[in-house]
Amino acid sequence: MKTVFTVMAFGLIGASSYAQLAEPKQVVVLHAARLLDVATGTVTTPGEILVRGDRIVEVGMKVARPDGAEVIDLGDETLMPGLIDAHVHLFLHPGDEDLQTVEESVPKRTLIAASAAKADLMAGFTAERDMGTEGAGSADSAVRDAINSGMIPGPRMRVSGNAISITGGHEDAIGFNPEQKVMSNATYADSADDLVRVIREELKGGADFIKIYETGKDSDSGGKFHTPYQYTTAQLEAAISETARQGTHVAVHATGEPGTGYAVAAGVVSVDHAYQLSDATMAAMKVRGIYAVPTFTITEYFADHASTPEGAVRERKLQAIHAEEFKKQLAAGVPMAVGSDVGPFPHGTQARELELMVQYGMAPLAVLQADVLNGAKLLGWDAEIGQLKAGYFADIIAVPGNPMKDIAVTKSVKFVMKGGVIYLR
Repeated sequence: MKTVFTVMAFGLIGASSYAQLAEPKQVVVLHAARLLDVATGTVTTPGEILVRGDRIVEVGMKVARPDGAEVIDLGDETLMPGLIDAHVHLFLHPGDEDLQTVEESVPKRTLIAASAAKADLMAGFTAERDMGTEGAGSADSAVRDAINSGMIPGPRMRVSGNAISITGGHEDAIGFNPEQKVMSNATYADSADDLVRVIREELKGGADFIKIYETGKDSDSGGKFHTPYQYTTAQLEAAISETARQGTHVAVHATGEPGTGYAVAAGVVSVDHAYQLSDATMAAMKVRGIYAVPTFTITEYFADHASTPEGAVRERKLQAIHAEEFKKQLAAGVPMAVGSDVGPFPHGTQARELELMVQYGMAPLAVLQADVLNGAKLLGWDAEIGQLKAGYFADIIAVPGNPMKDIAVTKSVKFVMKGGVIYLR
């Protein structure tokens, strides 16, 4: 029978008690039928990991068993690094996104975000990048800090605060009565100077990095994908210069040209969604190590839950275009990271993204490498997470079967440890 650690810790006792419970056990040995080295694709049979405190000490077929160590036998499972989702929205949930941000208070949305963080962790995602609070300001930094202090359960978080967009652009309150002054789901910046000012405000509020909406509403005109850009290369360069001055970087929502090309030329760290990339943009991303984050799952969900037949057709057409472009990106050697855009669809279900990336052309091992190795680099933690290596944080999950043979097993996580603390067993 599964024991869900956080049901007790988060649901029935106070925050101070939870912080005390969320201390790593002193010494633990994990044993399972298999252990996957994602970097090499090597499977060790059986596999063991020695954990002391919050760190991995030893990995192999048989590890040391210090006096007093607790040995946990996970049976016919595969031990592997915790999953990483590089594109999440903790402050969103299924339903009308625009109405959520208008009708729900920031305190309510913050509680929803805490619940979402717990769901993602229990699904095996031990690290994530929150790509904008959608109008909740810097509330994601509060959620991150509560997780880090042990107050609530959740993944390691990199947060962007409120994303940045132009007046009347992507995520603005389009379609409402302008006289009502409905707030945007993003923070306005209409010039290079505006970008610098807003970036300083976001970082002051606790953001780890900056998210900018580089492209607007997508359309299919005459059989060709089209999306308007929102910022020029020069404006993005001003933003990136400011973030670099403060030791961080910019990631963009960018679906098509010329915006994707402008963002890559300016030097962003990732192009999220990346439905369409020109040959020149793909070549530049390969040379500069700029990640594409495809986010297939959100389009599939919107197609399956469209309010009209026409909407479903539109979303499926977009997914088909994206899938074909994705194959071109793989052939061109564009670096990939895994991000699902979870929020508008249920948190804790986003391992579907790995499955879709395999379906559309990547080998399972390549997807796992994109997830945990590239994801760790994108989050700036590649020396601490993403691999089962001595000295790394003990962020470990167990799945049934072999994920290199069937990536779908990542949707059935049976064991979750983050920083030496067991959350699911």
